[in-house]
Amino acid sequence: MENSLISQKMRELSPELDPLRLGTGWRPEDLSKPQIFIESTFGDSHPGSGHLDRLVEAAREGIAEAGGHGARYFCTDMCDGESQGTDGINYSLASREMIANMIEIQQSATPFDAGVYIASCDKGLPGNLMGLLRVDIPAVVVTGGTMAAGPKLLTLEQLGMYSARYERGEIEKGELDWAKENACPGCGACSFIGTASTMQIMAEALGLALPGSALLPAGSPDLLEYARSAGRLAVKLAHSNGMRPSDIVTMESFENAILVHAAVSGSTNCLLHLPAIAHELGLEITGETFDRLHRGARYLLDVRPAGRWPAEFFYYAGGVPAIMEEIKPHLHLDTMTVTGKTLGENLEELKKDGFYERCQRWLLEANKKHNTNITREDVIRPYNKALGTDGSIAVLKGNLAPEGAVIKHTACPKEMFSAVLNARPFDSEEECIDAVLHHRVKPGDAVFIRYEGPKGSGMPEMFYTSEAISSDKELGRSIALITDGRFSGASIGPVIGHCSPEAQAGGPIALVEDGDLIHLDVQERVLEIVGVKGQRLSPEEIGAVLAERKKHWKPKPAKYKRGVLRLFSDLAASPMKGAYLDYDRE
Repeated sequence: MENSLISQKMRELSPELDPLRLGTGWRPEDLSKPQIFIESTFGDSHPGSGHLDRLVEAAREGIAEAGGHGARYFCTDMCDGESQGTDGINYSLASREMIANMIEIQQSATPFDAGVYIASCDKGLPGNLMGLLRVDIPAVVVTGGTMAAGPKLLTLEQLGMYSARYERGEIEKGELDWAKENACPGCGACSFIGTASTMQIMAEALGLALPGSALLPAGSPDLLEYARSAGRLAVKLAHSNGMRPSDIVTMESFENAILVHAAVSGSTNCLLHLPAIAHELGLEITGETFDRLHRGARYLLDVRPAGRWPAEFFYYAGGVPAIMEEIKPHLHLDTMTVTGKTLGENLEELKKDGFYERCQRWLLEANKKHNTNITREDVIRPYNKALGTDGSIAVLKGNLAPEGAVIKHTACPKEMFSAVLNARPFDSEEECIDAVLHHRVKPGDAVFIRYEGPKGSGMPEMFYTSEAISSDKELGRSIALITDGRFSGASIGPVIGHCSPEAQAGGPIALVEDGDLIHLDVQERVLEIVGVKGQRLSPEEIGAVLAERKKHWKPKPAKYKRGVLRLFSDLAASPMKGAYLDYDRE
């Protein structure tokens, strides 16, 4: 059987392969075993990746136990939080593409029989999901878990609020320093439902990670055992010439994931990542897909930033399986998963194996540690006691965003669900945040940050501006922030991102002028220009005005002349399509 393994065929084709691997530290007996590719984002780049070496070694142990040999490969990811507020954040989304490309290079240069993919965070995990689908060998995903909350249940997303309050003189520097020193007490993804946590949840919901494994506390021994189990499973898949990711992930799998996304109030960045992941399979996930599935969906998770509790309590309450049990009638339970069983079979097996009892024991320990009395239903609401009944995001369209724009309505004040606002456009985040912090933005304004899409500057997060607005008692409930950039998964407030087409591509957002009237309606899914210089006009008149402005519009000179960001700006698809590198674009 082993002679049918691709790794053994490679040994026949390349006589140098064996001696080079022996020189790397392989033993002669390892050469004929199933060879398993262990890809991780391990590195000292941030807490989400700093501990992954332990999971790599656990996976390697599991592979050895099952009779295989694990080879460690690394492609360290960057940290949005560390680069926030600098031009370094512009590299963030492009890094997703480079991680996927490196996985393609590493696996294609010397093919392996199966893979274990280990990552935790915002771009590392979607990059791994894209890469594993591209190379399409039998694969198991191990997610790196979540960090614990700090004292007083402090979590990192609250730091933007502390920073904005300090800038406005509302708190002393000592209070800001306390928050900085205590917001990240250890390794793991940031302890809120940001993009990192959302994508860990998506990996399990898609059927590529072991059931019940997403968002465990990063220090949990259970997480190491999941990594060992993933290693053992990878060898089993290799021996059986087992299922490839393309055999597992279908459109129904993506629909399951999006329904889970609605139930957890997942990050808006998921609308970039799931379409890009689906694109690797030739499947099309659009804003309309998200909007259709979120309409009428129950929002159940009371976890920050939209809810009350740190993300470590998500696992204590039962994690992804508990969410799926609540929305079970709406899921495709016959979708296949990496276990070789269907989603429905996995859920039944977890109940029989005492999964929820183990979670309850963790919850009791966490309550003792934090001096809290949080119950499972405090964190994951029952279906009939949902926090909301229309999902968590909406895709808005209109003459301002013909391809769409996204708002996380569960984090938006109800006062801003329907409004007509006065346009205040800025061509960079730096200009905008200065105006917000120095009170040059007034209630009733629609603040625009444009030329920050993939082609403009790489599509950075507008996190500090959104925090400055949401933490302002007056502006947080009276203005909207609209951008062709994106937001952190931690962002809250009246913020609308991914406005497509983007400004650098000549989208209508580039044509907005001071004094235009902007109509926003979340329930009706509308984002449109309805007036000029404070006066309402008919749709036909607005169309004529925009056509005249377009005649005089010119794109800005390319911000980046060379390197990765030049490649990204030249080839990136639009924000609402996933901003992947569109090599087929004419």
